[in-house]
Amino acid sequence: MKKFIALALLAIMILGTSVSANDWDKIRIGVEGAYPPFSWVEKDGTLKGFDIDIAMALCEEIGAECVLVPQDWDGIIPALLARKYDAIIASMSITEERKKKVAFSDKYYNTPAKFAQKKGSGITISKAGLKGKTVGVQRATTHDNFITAEFGDSVEIKRYGTQDEAYLDAIAGRVDLLLADSIAMDDGFLKTDKGKGWEFVGPGYSDPKYFGVGAGIAVRKGDRELAKLFSLAIKVIRSNGVYHMINGKYFAFDVY
Repeated sequence: MKKFIALALLAIMILGTSVSANDWDKIRIGVEGAYPPFSWVEKDGTLKGFDIDIAMALCEEIGAECVLVPQDWDGIIPALLARKYDAIIASMSITEERKKKVAFSDKYYNTPAKFAQKKGSGITISKAGLKGKTVGVQRATTHDNFITAEFGDSVEIKRYGTQDEAYLDAIAGRVDLLLADSIAMDDGFLKTDKGKGWEFVGPGYSDPKYFGVGAGIAVRKGDRELAKLFSLAIKVIRSNGVYHMINGKYFAFDVY
């Protein structure tokens, strides 16, 4: 019998749902694989990263086999709705706009967005300071929405399919600034040899209007019970030390 049976029964009592662990023997998880340190693909094709470890830990708590399905970010929600997989664990911020299409679990982490510039650029983060500058962002993200709404009349926005593509254009001098999740950009770019000539500039941004209340697990609206199970499993790994162990592999502080 699965170890998650007792937890599922607790979910029934607490959340009033009829779902049982037996409904989810296998959970297909959509992941991006191009967003270090949250997810990336090794040379041998193995998926690695914080999101990947969290996905595996949550599936273990639920007592389900976890099947990881790589998917480009641009099509990650459409593929969920088309039933290519059952859930998305890909650093997806819980926003009101996305909740029109999908349901979410509780958050499993929350980190601010920041700008980065080439060292010595002397750019001031304000509408006047950004006038005429080119900013690189990943397409269809909360960062894209934020820069468009708050600075769209001051800057030229270059949008990319992956964050790595934005980094490459930064190195090539095609953008003046980058805007991304602070942890992803620090670990995935600034701390690497390629990004050593770049630095953070300006404050962190976490306005729920644009960035939501953290990253959650997206499911189809008809699978809200699965979202509730994920939320309960998040609480369990936060309390039993598993989350802390995973967090410590990638970060020097608690990203929750």
